[in-house]
Order: sequence, then C-alpha cells, then structure tokens
Amino acid sequence: MIEWQWATLDTLSPHAVHAMYALRQQVFVLEQTCLYPDIDAADLTAHHLLGWQGTTLAAYARVLPAGTKYSEPAMGRVATLAPYRGTGLGKALVAQGIARAEHHYPGTGLRISAQQYLIHFYQHFGFVTEGEPYDEDGIAHIEMRLAPV
Repeated sequence: MIEWQWATLDTLSPHAVHAMYALRQQVFVLEQTCLYPDIDAADLTAHHLLGWQGTTLAAYARVLPAGTKYSEPAMGRVATLAPYRGTGLGKALVAQGIARAEHHYPGTGLRISAQQYLIHFYQHFGFVTEGEPYDEDGIAHIEMRLAPV
C-alpha cells in the first residue's frame, strides 16, 4: 500500500529529500539520459508529492504554484521507479497530484509539459494538448492543460 506525502521542501526530512532527488536522478538523468539541471529553484516553492512503499520512495511528482512556470499551477517531474511501473501506481500518482493541486489551488486548472508518448495517458485524466510538440532535453514534449473543475 502506498502512503502519500504532500509537503514543501522545508518540511521534508533529509531522508525524504535525498530519496526525492535520487528517484528523479534515476528516472530522468540515468534512464532517460537527460543531462539537465534537475535540482532547480522551483523545488523551493513547489509542493512535493511522494508515494512511499514502506521506506522506498516509489513515485514522485511536484506541483508548482501559478506564475512559476505558467500562469496556472503546473505538475511536473512525474516519475515512478522501474519496479513499480505497470502496476497502476503512475495513474494513482497523477490522480493524487490532480486532487491535491485542485484542493490547494482551487479553480485554476493545471498544466503539464508531457512527454509526447504519454499524451493518451494524460488524456485519460482530462488533459488536452495545446500547441505543437517541441524538443526538451532530447525528448519530444507537448503542453497539456486540465481545465479548472
């Protein structure tokens, strides 16, 4: 069973911060070979969603406040560790992220910069594409927006 934690960076334990950065490094830098500054200033104002399976951080996403990247809040760094993929954890992670963003930022909607191959995955939640695909760190991405509830 996954235990969800929703917190700002300054309220996370050192262990949780280390696990968060280790998961992001594993997925984005090592597996997807994206050499980019993953640790950025947005982490300082983001709400971090951590999905714990016991003491293992199995899933992670962050939600940025409106005005950080877009005019509305944005969800990003959505990732699950390889052993948990295909289990439904990714869907649970995104559903949790949407619910918590709607609760924390009511009536604003949510934007993501999705890897293009995941369009159908995010459409399942009601996200719609906006604009044309673009390259980000060697991976095709597309902007997607979820309308306010």
